[in-house]
Amino acid sequence: MGLREYLFFLGRDTCLCSMGQRIHFVVDPQGWCCMGLIILAWLYNTVFIPKVILFPHYEEGNISVVAVLCYYFCSLFCIGSLLRASVADPGKLPENPKIPITEREYWELCNKCNMMRPKRSHHCSRCGHCVRRMDHHCPWINNCVGEDNHWLFLQLCFYTQILSSYTLILDFCHYYYFLPLKKENWDVFVFRHELAVLRISAFMGLIILGGISRLFYTQLMGIFTQC
Repeated sequence: MGLREYLFFLGRDTCLCSMGQRIHFVVDPQGWCCMGLIILAWLYNTVFIPKVILFPHYEEGNISVVAVLCYYFCSLFCIGSLLRASVADPGKLPENPKIPITEREYWELCNKCNMMRPKRSHHCSRCGHCVRRMDHHCPWINNCVGEDNHWLFLQLCFYTQILSSYTLILDFCHYYYFLPLKKENWDVFVFRHELAVLRISAFMGLIILGGISRLFYTQLMGIFTQC
């Protein structure tokens, strides 16, 4: 039996236990594609921004090593939070939940999976099960955002805003603030196409920053209104 057949045999998702934590995988090709685009955007900026801006300006004494290390730390935190949010169990309800007697009146029957669930839980059609306090299914992390991984999703939004803002600041400073480079590596492809490389980086940074900032704001407003 191949991997694909095995995953579908288990269902649309599978959960493993690792170091006492539940790891959640969703079998959704559309979600894999969306998450792949995010990883490609992250990889693009992580490779080209240091190569075109940080390292050349550091070698010529225009910036300190702190700026370089901060960018890599932001990039590491961003991809780390993305992977954690995508594989964390959002709060999937077990097939035979143990319902305390004192809480039975707060549980209801799901008309899609015919399972008992607590109120404020929702059924995700992509994952094929109910999730406690489900906020939404996010294709960009290929996972639901629920009770157990909501804080990881907010963490991802926060680090993504920082990395996108840092990238845009570096793109701006490269042309309008830093001293001109000596262009010793002008024969290298990325330097011969420097303008196009940085325009793509700035475009992705603006799109991601705008979308994530709006999402982060709505998430925070939702949390504050529930308190």
